[in-house]
Amino acid sequence: MNNVRLNTQLYHAFGFNIQSDIDLLELPLNNIEENAPQIIVEKSDLSSFWRELSVENKSFVIKKEIILFKIQAVGIFSVQKGREILYSPFADADDDLIRLYLLGTCMGAILMQRRVLPLHGSAVAIDGKAYAIIGDSGAGKSTLASSLINMGYQLISDDVIPVTLNEEKLPLITPAYPQQKLWLESLNEFGMDANGYKQIFNRETKYAVPVKNQFVTQKLQLSGIFELVKTDNTEIIVKPIHKLNSLHTLFKHTYRNFFIAQMGLTEWHFNTTVAMAEKINLYQLSRPTNRFTAHELAEEIINAIKEEEILYG
Repeated sequence: MNNVRLNTQLYHAFGFNIQSDIDLLELPLNNIEENAPQIIVEKSDLSSFWRELSVENKSFVIKKEIILFKIQAVGIFSVQKGREILYSPFADADDDLIRLYLLGTCMGAILMQRRVLPLHGSAVAIDGKAYAIIGDSGAGKSTLASSLINMGYQLISDDVIPVTLNEEKLPLITPAYPQQKLWLESLNEFGMDANGYKQIFNRETKYAVPVKNQFVTQKLQLSGIFELVKTDNTEIIVKPIHKLNSLHTLFKHTYRNFFIAQMGLTEWHFNTTVAMAEKINLYQLSRPTNRFTAHELAEEIINAIKEEEILYG
């Protein structure tokens, strides 16, 4: 295997071969020897690098080809040129917590460096097409996606959704990895025993839920986006997001959107989201907070998709 160091594993996620010296338990292994790594994840001492580049009272250093950040009680992380993720754990830092940042903030950064748009949400395959559910943290994106999976549809991505444009400027979603993160309340509503799942570090009531048998492994065309928002109303409301507001919605729900300007990616992000907004419809899906509504919301999504098929073919 080319360029593979000892004590490493080769994985495949987000469309890339990822070589790592820390076990990325969530990711599927790539055991094909001729598949050279495209992204390297490696432990390194970043303390002097942090002292050299950091600014007092700032947790992030963001440049065109380097993102460096420090998380208290976890470690220092460096993402460079779309090819390399280095991590420098602090004493007694837990591997589970390190992996959260490697597969979250670090992966979001490396996707941007590779000009892949990372949306914050869950993506599900419905009848051969991809649909994204975006929203703020705690909006219920993963729970809604899980309800759709229980209806027989497939997971494409959870948390970070990688979006690219093909030659025809059609948006495509690349599968991430076959796992969801669900709150205990959601597991209970779905009749799932929490004892069968691993708790996510430092989040005692959130669990890692493998979705291996209902996971899509190929790119799919993105055909619609639903922004999930919480409301004090008692009824579910579905309404289109007009084109003038769609760019703001896509910027708001770009994963780690504060990277964009400092990386010099404002024009790229604008052009990418304009192309997306021209090809797909966006909807806002308001969910009441006074009851569990994931099953009803899933039905609303399916109904909206069917109405689109009737209108546009």
